[in-house]
Amino acid sequence: MADRKTLGKLPIDAIRILELPRLPADIIDGFTALIDLTGTISDAFDELGIVGVISAYVMPPVNSGKRIVGPALTVRNIRHSTQIHKAAQDKASGQGETEAHNLATPGDVLVMEGVMGCSNMGGQSATLSRREGCIGAIVDGTLRDPDQYRQMGWPVWCKGFTPITGKWRMQTVEVNGAVQIAGIAVRPGDLVCADEAGIAFVPYARAADVLAVSRKIDGADTKRKADIDSGVPLVEIVQRKYK
Repeated sequence: MADRKTLGKLPIDAIRILELPRLPADIIDGFTALIDLTGTISDAFDELGIVGVISAYVMPPVNSGKRIVGPALTVRNIRHSTQIHKAAQDKASGQGETEAHNLATPGDVLVMEGVMGCSNMGGQSATLSRREGCIGAIVDGTLRDPDQYRQMGWPVWCKGFTPITGKWRMQTVEVNGAVQIAGIAVRPGDLVCADEAGIAFVPYARAADVLAVSRKIDGADTKRKADIDSGVPLVEIVQRKYK
């Protein structure tokens, strides 16, 4: 990655880091193996005093039945300072998320602090992101081209859709810096875990602790479900200590 070159879409200092901090593969595999991914992590967060879960009613998935686990590759957009029609006439596009696509490593998750009311990423940009290795996207904002995401089968969580382009209405100001997603602070390399119930952002430095607690919760829930399915009397299930 030392020789990775940027695309020149953004000032060089807007790209905070070229290489994400990366968790060991066994940590990522451990989260991937959780049966109830975000529900279990949410319970672990409660025990550990971590705030990092977004419910699907706030940012629903575009494709149902999908789940992803991977490091956050972050992008921050803000409203464009130029008048919209002047920017359009001048072809002064402010979008620069392709700089993030260019830095992607297979397994990364694109995490974007976006703008509402215009598209922060369209179908062609998403196709590039997937081609370069991203396994999905979390966008705190609106997108366009919903049919393309569904046809691609590419997992995306966002706040809604719009046909209005973002080229002249927003600008990308930072890649691989800290972002705010529905009020949750996310840093590059934090672990993104998302499913149909919502999104959990696991802080990089706490990932091992969260996984250890999550595994205990997951094991206890699995044992209780097995007891229910096998016909263990309700009185015994109530009296047993699973967690």
